[in-house]
Amino acid sequence: MIRLFPQRGGWLEVVCGPMFSGKSEELIRRLRRAEIAGQRALIVKPHIDSRYDIGHVVSHAGAKMRAVAVSRPEDIPGLADGYDAVGIDEVQFFTPEIVLVIDVLVARGARVVAAGLDQDFRGRPFGAMPELLCRAEILDKLQAVCHRCGGPATMTQRLVDGAPAPADGATIVVGALDSYEARCRSCHEIAEPALAAPILAEA
Repeated sequence: MIRLFPQRGGWLEVVCGPMFSGKSEELIRRLRRAEIAGQRALIVKPHIDSRYDIGHVVSHAGAKMRAVAVSRPEDIPGLADGYDAVGIDEVQFFTPEIVLVIDVLVARGARVVAAGLDQDFRGRPFGAMPELLCRAEILDKLQAVCHRCGGPATMTQRLVDGAPAPADGATIVVGALDSYEARCRSCHEIAEPALAAPILAEA
C-alpha cells in the first residue's frame, strides 16, 4: 500500500484497535522516528492513565517514551507550542473538546498522532474516536490476538472476577491483563446487567 503524506501544513494520523493490539507501541515508534529526523516530538496522555508510569507512555510489551499527563485537553496546545510532532495516547479518555484541540494543533502545522480504543468493552464507539476517524488523513486499525481462540481480535473483553463484565458497568475502568482480554467478534461476551430493576407486585 502506497501512502502519500501531506507536503505542507499539519495532518492527523489515528492508530486504533482493541487492547493489546500495539497502539501505544506504534505511537512511540512514530514519534521516535520523528526525533531521529531532528523534529521536536511530544507525547501527552490523560492523567487517568497511571497503569505503568504517570510520566511515560508504556506499551504492554514494554516500549517506553517520556510523556506529559494532562487532565484537560485545553491544556495541550500550550504544552505543544513549538513541537513538530505531537502524540496523544489513550485519546478516547479525553472529553469531546479533544477534537477541537487537535484541529488547533493541525492548523499550526503539527503532525498529530492520536492512539486509542475505537470501541468500548460493549463494542460501541468510544469517546471522540468516531469523529477523529472521520477527520484523519492517515488511519491504521490494528488487530490483536484473541485470548480465547487465537484468531484476529478487534474487540476488548472486560472481565470481572474472570467473568464477562455486565453491560451496565462503567465505561471507563483503567486496567490491563487483570481486567481485560482481546477477543474476536465471535468470542466477545457481554453479561446481563448486574442489577435488574425489581418487579413490584400489586397489593
